[in-house]
Amino acid sequence: MHAHIPQDTAVGIPATVVWDLYGGAKLGRLVDKLLADVIGKVEIVEGDGGVGTIIKLTFPPGGQMTGDMVEIIAKVDDENRVRENEVIEGGFKDLGFDLFRFRLEIIEKDSESCIIRSSMEYEIDDELEDVVSRYVSIRPLKIIAETAGKHENHYHVKLFNQ
Repeated sequence: MHAHIPQDTAVGIPATVVWDLYGGAKLGRLVDKLLADVIGKVEIVEGDGGVGTIIKLTFPPGGQMTGDMVEIIAKVDDENRVRENEVIEGGFKDLGFDLFRFRLEIIEKDSESCIIRSSMEYEIDDELEDVVSRYVSIRPLKIIAETAGKHENHYHVKLFNQ
């Protein structure tokens, strides 16, 4: 089974500002500072936020997913404002997914707003359909996009220019 699940979130922040957050390591810091209790604790294991960076996400206690999940940043396209992370260990891999990819794209609407297009793509054996219905949700990516849209201007200097 192969699927692609998209989610668009409009935000009142310029695309260049949002890409500055989404295009590198700052997104992990935003999640770690503001969403650790919902999404999990984010740690950069290796790299600087570019292609090849290894990221470890430790899921929060009491959530549906448990333990750790390791991702690699597989693509960063500054010109088109696209980033792709692939799960390489734990999390969805432990549940039987052959491929689990997160794609983040920042689409400029006008000079003061943009759309954060978050999506998930996965491949899994058809016999594991119950795993998909139980664990796959675009909700975490939507929460991250909404948080970025609400907090990016306020927290930008405080969080990222330390």
